[in-house]
Amino acid sequence: MSNSAVETLVSACIRFLQAYPPFDQMEAAALRFLAERVRLLHYPKGARILSTEMGVAPALYIVHRGRVRAKSTVGLGSGEPTSATLGPGQAFAIGALMAQRPTFGAYLAQDDVFCYELSADDFFALTQKSAAFNLFCTQHIAGLLKQSQQQLQLQFAQRAAEQKTMNSPLAAVVKRDAVAVAATASIRQAVELMAERHLGSMVVVDDQEVPVGIFTLSDVLKRIVLPGTSLEQPISNVMSSTPATLPLAANAHDAALLMAMRGIRHVLAVDEGGRLRGVVSERDLFKLQGAGLRQIRHAIDAASSIEVLQHARGDVRQLSLTMLAEGVGAAEITQFISTLNDTVTRRVLELNLERHDLYGIDWAWLSFGSEGRDEQTFTTDQDNGIVFICTDIMDRELTQLRFLEFARDVNADLDRCGFPLCKGNIMAGNPELCLTLEEWEEKFAQWVRTPEPQALLNATIFFDFRPLFGRFNLAHRLRLSLFRQTRGNPLFLRMLAENALSVSPPLGRIRDFVTGADPEHPGTIDLKKFGVRLFTDAARVFALANSVEATNTVQRLRRAGAVMNISGDDLAASIEGFNFIQLLRLRHQHFEQEHGRPGDNLIRPDDLNEIERRVLKEAFRQARKLQARLKLDYQL
Repeated sequence: MSNSAVETLVSACIRFLQAYPPFDQMEAAALRFLAERVRLLHYPKGARILSTEMGVAPALYIVHRGRVRAKSTVGLGSGEPTSATLGPGQAFAIGALMAQRPTFGAYLAQDDVFCYELSADDFFALTQKSAAFNLFCTQHIAGLLKQSQQQLQLQFAQRAAEQKTMNSPLAAVVKRDAVAVAATASIRQAVELMAERHLGSMVVVDDQEVPVGIFTLSDVLKRIVLPGTSLEQPISNVMSSTPATLPLAANAHDAALLMAMRGIRHVLAVDEGGRLRGVVSERDLFKLQGAGLRQIRHAIDAASSIEVLQHARGDVRQLSLTMLAEGVGAAEITQFISTLNDTVTRRVLELNLERHDLYGIDWAWLSFGSEGRDEQTFTTDQDNGIVFICTDIMDRELTQLRFLEFARDVNADLDRCGFPLCKGNIMAGNPELCLTLEEWEEKFAQWVRTPEPQALLNATIFFDFRPLFGRFNLAHRLRLSLFRQTRGNPLFLRMLAENALSVSPPLGRIRDFVTGADPEHPGTIDLKKFGVRLFTDAARVFALANSVEATNTVQRLRRAGAVMNISGDDLAASIEGFNFIQLLRLRHQHFEQEHGRPGDNLIRPDDLNEIERRVLKEAFRQARKLQARLKLDYQL
């Protein structure tokens, strides 16, 4: 073949690769090295490209044309084979090459397939020549996490193929210039402009273009028509003040989460100076998701029966799976699940209040555990309680009985909606968890004064409380009381830190991981007990020691870390490690439930690919660093 023909083929290969990660980030010389050494081979439909019985993976494969079906013979902790479809630009056998082992499963040509193949020797040479490729494949946790998330997306590609990504920045979501009026504009001017531009909302800005309010069509009836408000009054008299805003760099899922948390339909996109640059509506997000955020919210808010909420709960799960398929991070997904689950719980409470007379009593419904931390996954039970105020003229026992009847009905309805009853009876229907504010304060004080094993266990559950309904100020008062108690008892914090150190990261000195000895689940690691707990326990101690009111683990680490002078890089690495473990839990629970089994947290490290194993090891190392800080702070 002539030199010109070879150069043509090399140039064509480079142009193809530059359209896909990680090749689009590679240095020019390294990319040419790759293009000069690959072979383009054809596999007819149904052909076996690579499989376990073929031995150690001989090459890196990059799909050029056609589709490849990747079938894992070990599954993802489910006991069943799993599969994914790979398309142009996607590479496979990276993990097997790095470990110099056979691949887990088989890669089959789904139709006529052309693949670029790079020999193992040239693969390792490329990792030395290209820092970008090396980072992507082996070294940095962020690069590994990106690869792992891409592989995760492949497993859900069939479901997300027709959907745009919720990772899109708001700058890409906003499609037209923002329309706004000054606060001094009349109501007539604002409404006429809305009609002229066919707008459902009008933003009100100050003289610096900073949003100060928003007026929507739904405000017309209740704020103008019914009260007979003059149209010549300024729009500032009827607008909603302090509108929800996000920076242009925020993602669509950030806007969706904010809408879900605040029960609103519009979020304003602003630039670095806080100036209005666009409006993002529920409709915009609905188009992005292809999923029913708007329908879910409407169905929950308008639900007239538990049966309707049962369907909405299923929709919450499906929307969460869509986000998982799109590559949205674990922190956003768990918080999104928690937020929409909160909405379901509140509606269950509202429906039951129609049948129980609690009028005139100050009270709040509290969530504990993972729900209290905004970290619920696909598999979660109930952890809740009630705090109420009992005045001098009220009969305490009779008042508690009224609350217990109400709570037990709520617990039963939540169970019907997919939140199983807690086996440990950590529920508001338990008389021990339906208490006055003073009784809760005394219960917390007793645990702090006498940090016995059971008290420490209770602290890990109940100190992560969060109000969901009712008088939120009661929860705030309880939190301040808890801080006063813990600040005055350093022995308790030391014992709580010692309890956090009772579980170590499952890393071996000889083997990569130390797996459980349970004969029913050999070779597994419980990612809740030996993964998530390592981070949540450390973050809880940091938060109590530094009076951080947040209950979410990531927020606790960020806020307490800033006070404790933990470096930004160390905090980021810890948070990435925690989020990766959460991501593995979400994926595993999904596959378990798809096969008709109750989702658990038991994963087999041997079932993970090499990239995922490396990230998991790094995540456990980050947990070990947090524990080292506890040892240092409390001289343990």
